Amino acid sequence: MLTNYCKYDCAYCINRRSNDIPRATLSVSEVVSVTMEFYRRNYIEGLFLSSGVVRDPDYTMERMVRIAKDLREKYKFNGYIHLKSIPGASRELVNAAGRYADRMSVNVEIPSEAKLKYLAPEKDHASVYRPMGFIKQGVLENREDRKRMVHVPRFVPAGQSTQMIVGASDDTDRTILTLSSALYSMPTMRRVYYSGYVAVNSYDSRLPALKQPPLVREHRLYQADWLMRFYKFRADEITDGGSPNLDLDIDPKMAWALRHPEQFPVDVNKAPYEMILRVPGIGVRSAMLILNARKFRKLNEEHLRKIGVVVKRAKYFLTCGELSIHNLREARPDVVRRQLTFDFGNDG
Repeated sequence: MLTNYCKYDCAYCINRRSNDIPRATLSVSEVVSVTMEFYRRNYIEGLFLSSGVVRDPDYTMERMVRIAKDLREKYKFNGYIHLKSIPGASRELVNAAGRYADRMSVNVEIPSEAKLKYLAPEKDHASVYRPMGFIKQGVLENREDRKRMVHVPRFVPAGQSTQMIVGASDDTDRTILTLSSALYSMPTMRRVYYSGYVAVNSYDSRLPALKQPPLVREHRLYQADWLMRFYKFRADEITDGGSPNLDLDIDPKMAWALRHPEQFPVDVNKAPYEMILRVPGIGVRSAMLILNARKFRKLNEEHLRKIGVVVKRAKYFLTCGELSIHNLREARPDVVRRQLTFDFGNDG
């Protein structure tokens, strides 16, 4: 972190302007020197550079760009660089940073605009989405240039990411996942991270009184995120109007399956890939292996175990001959839920 001084007074941040805490600022040369010394000693493989906002976004962003530029051009640093773009920074500085960074991120922080304005009155989502757009445009233009020319400098080759704070506001998981889904529609967005809120400013009445970070909720959001990215689930399937928050006792895939018993059992010897993916206990790799294996034989329970299917979990949702007696049509979803919760605890 370049500095923990910050001009903003965000309720959820330890470095907020009104907090009476020790402050420190590193110079550009100090950050470069420390990074290179650690890199040469093989203590690190890269640099994640963030900062509080000093004076204005452009002033802070310019110093971060200088650090990345000196590392790349002056010291020939070949390690990974992740730059936290400052919300509100100009297009010119974001474009300059993209020439030296492997990945860039702009944090959304609070999922809904109204809650962000309530907890951080000096911020808005426009200042976040604007540099996101600059990064996206730079990456896409760079891809086109590389098709036409041989020697084109790279631009944020690892794409961009963002982060949301979970639990600082009363935003539902449905709101969070809907926003994540929209962000993933951007061709350059690689990851959305979820960070359980830590009560560092308990004196602020705008914040919830949490004894500990909502780590289970954070974990469930990551599982739901995985379903959207790799299992072809939509955000409005994982959570809906009747269940706007994720079930903390079982994983989101299992929760969806129990809410939709009409979709099961799935015949693993006939069902399409997309439906096999939705069976709890079957992962992406297992689903592909099932498709390949069933070309040569009719699959049974022993085959599924060898493939890697968690049969103890999947048996309620699929059929392949001898496993058909376990399906949801013969065991009520509430009974299955109790049994799976007993067998697998909080992992569904």
